[in-house]
Amino acid sequence: MAVVKGVKEKVHLPLYDSIEVRPGKQFRDVLTSNVIRFFVDVTAKTKLLTNMQAASLLPHWNTFEARALRVVISDLSPKFGAFPDVGTVTVKGVRVESPTPVTATTVDVSGFNVDLLLEFARQLEISKALAIRIPFGELGSFGLVTNPVLTGGTVVITRSDLAQAEALLRADSNGRLVPPAVQIFPRNGFGNVIGNFIYNTVTTFFVGEKIMIQVPTWFFPAGAGPYAEDGNVVTHGYPNPQATFRFAEPVMIDTQQNFRVEIEVPDGDVLADLQRLYGPLFIWVTLDGYMTRDVQ
Repeated sequence: MAVVKGVKEKVHLPLYDSIEVRPGKQFRDVLTSNVIRFFVDVTAKTKLLTNMQAASLLPHWNTFEARALRVVISDLSPKFGAFPDVGTVTVKGVRVESPTPVTATTVDVSGFNVDLLLEFARQLEISKALAIRIPFGELGSFGLVTNPVLTGGTVVITRSDLAQAEALLRADSNGRLVPPAVQIFPRNGFGNVIGNFIYNTVTTFFVGEKIMIQVPTWFFPAGAGPYAEDGNVVTHGYPNPQATFRFAEPVMIDTQQNFRVEIEVPDGDVLADLQRLYGPLFIWVTLDGYMTRDVQ
């Protein structure tokens, strides 16, 4: 349709852009530096990921009045790939129970790899005893070896043993492939993926090259997403569009003016942990406000 000259319309049309970590991939594939940029690279993205038509620019001769800024982080179960090159480690001081008489001792257990670590972690999550008991005769089926060599009894593997294995695998040269503890032990680390991100990053909104606001990411609640009072879902803020940060005065983005949002990870150790996160993971940044455009 033809543009009606001299006539404009003002519509509530939020702008959003996001990054995506695919299942089986790590955050390091996206977070290659300590800064994530939004509204800058919009090529080959679906409508789920962005509604921008051009990088850092409004379409045509439109202007935008930003009233609020949101950061939305997905809370999805991670899916891991294969770990062929990570290797194995030895966990020291694993408890052994002998049936007759009932006595206990400790041994070093070698052969823990990431796949086994994840399998045991899943079993531990559903275990009422908070421990995994492996009879001596079944150790070989898991590829585990004890020192000193056992002749009987039951090896008792606890959360602390698996945490020790996770730390040792992470310290290895290929440890960057190991998922972080909050994804290995989801019940123990419930909500920590979102928490680690919002409490350890800084979000900056640029218009042109001028900083319009720069504060820690927790300043921008999502105001969206699932919510459950039984504690089985974690979101970044109450899921109500009103429950998010609003600018004291609207921020204007003029015609053909560049803009972007950056989320920075200042701490190197935190960055290394975040880079180990596995997808599926989405992080959206939304500029909520009003678009002024030509009437067609």
